[in-house]
Amino acid sequence: MTRGVVGALALVLLAVAGRWEAESSREWAIPNASFPLLPAIGPDGKVYITVRYSDRIARFDPATEEFAGTLGRLDPETGSITTYRVAPTAYPHTPVMDPKGDIWFTEFRGNRIGRLDTASGKIREYPTAGQPYGIAIDSAGRVWFCQFAAGKVARLDPGTGEISELSVGRDTRPRRMAAAPDGSLWAALYRGGKLVRIDPEAHKIVQEYALPGGVAARPYAVAIDSAGKVYASATGTNRIVRLDPRRGGFDVFPLPGKNAMVRGMAADVKGRLWYVGSASGRLGLLE
Repeated sequence: MTRGVVGALALVLLAVAGRWEAESSREWAIPNASFPLLPAIGPDGKVYITVRYSDRIARFDPATEEFAGTLGRLDPETGSITTYRVAPTAYPHTPVMDPKGDIWFTEFRGNRIGRLDTASGKIREYPTAGQPYGIAIDSAGRVWFCQFAAGKVARLDPGTGEISELSVGRDTRPRRMAAAPDGSLWAALYRGGKLVRIDPEAHKIVQEYALPGGVAARPYAVAIDSAGKVYASATGTNRIVRLDPRRGGFDVFPLPGKNAMVRGMAADVKGRLWYVGSASGRLGLLE
């Protein structure tokens, strides 16, 4: 999203590697896709996808298997479109909605965290460092984000504006984050080849999991289903892996083609995983 925040899309130990044979998997080509990036599941069950270089949102209806495209911020109930802008050099990134309905996002080049008040349309920015990337909200409403260039994750207290940092390893390049049903947070260490589990209350890493393929796996996107299973896209090996934290093992699902480059994933209320291949231009479903 290079020209503004796409808000309210209706809305990161060595393990034994196994093979996950999904009951079924399907993919659909996204029309006129120019670097599709992030999927989000709306309350209507439809899948909304940001198409970065086209400044569009694509909407996919699983019932009819049809796509539609719009510009800016889409209200899926009314179809109305609103655009919000920040500095053109900020490179706003990865929106996430908090319990109040406001949108938080990172500014990768601007080194700030942004908050869009969806009621007033006003944007507040919090200065930080380290090229903030992925973002997640913990159960207490605190905002966590990856500092890609610094090898850290950080926590922002919205009430005080205070930011505290936690090292995940120099040159590990943390990408995206996700919150789990048990309150823990997960981050993908792109150059480290690992998933890390974070206790947000204790402000510490409680466990690390090396992906099958090690550093060559290049984990990028993270998604967690309602059962607490953690999915990561291994972009370096063109696979999606699933971790069950209770048993500690990975299941592996190879993706079609040679290089899908899955940079965004989301789990729906039925426990299905939706993913977007930025390089392949395809929307995928694992059931």
